[in-house]
Formats: sequence, structure tokens, C-alpha cells
Amino acid sequence: MTAPATPGGQGFVKVCALEEVPADGALGVEIDDTPVAIVRSGEDVYALNDICSHAEVSLSEGEVYNGTIECWLHGSCFDLRSGKPTNPPATQPVATYKVKVEGGDVYVSLGDA
Repeated sequence: MTAPATPGGQGFVKVCALEEVPADGALGVEIDDTPVAIVRSGEDVYALNDICSHAEVSLSEGEVYNGTIECWLHGSCFDLRSGKPTNPPATQPVATYKVKVEGGDVYVSLGDA
């Protein structure tokens, strides 16, 4: 799914319906040319860059647990709030983005989180 960002990337754009994001799972979307993982963990929704900082594979294909998303290739986990890796082999964080849920839809801003 691709959603166009507003000029400057500061505004929120609708990326999907909340029901499209699996419970304790992730959905990969694209805003302009930026791959974004929309993640549900319990009642919370997060948005992170969808590319692992270690192996450049899609994080949205990994498992979500304990407030992290795990890269399916080498097992690095990233904190959903900060994007920081919680274990090796990844050492660099992934970007996080602002998220809001309104009327059953998920909106993301690529501006500073």
C-alpha cells in the first residue's frame, strides 16, 4: 500500500485501517518512497522504518513481542518506541514515526517522532 505524504512530510497521512494491522503483528506500507512498518502491540500502534538497519530486509515480516519487532533474517529486535536495537547483530536504530488512530484509521507522520 502506498500513501502520498503531504508537502514537507510534516503532516499525517492515512496509511491503512486499524483492522488491517494484525494483532501483535505488523503491516508494511509505503509513504512516498519510505517503507514503513505499522505495528500493533496490545492496544498500542507504532510506526518504524520497515528496513532492518543490519540486513536491509523488511521488519514488517518479523514477529512482534515484548514491545519489540524481530528481524526475521538474523534475529535482531528493535524497540517499538525508540527504534533502538535490543540485541545484536544490529547496532544502529531504525527511524520511528508519529502515529495516530482516528475513526478506525491509522495515520502516520514522517516528521520528527
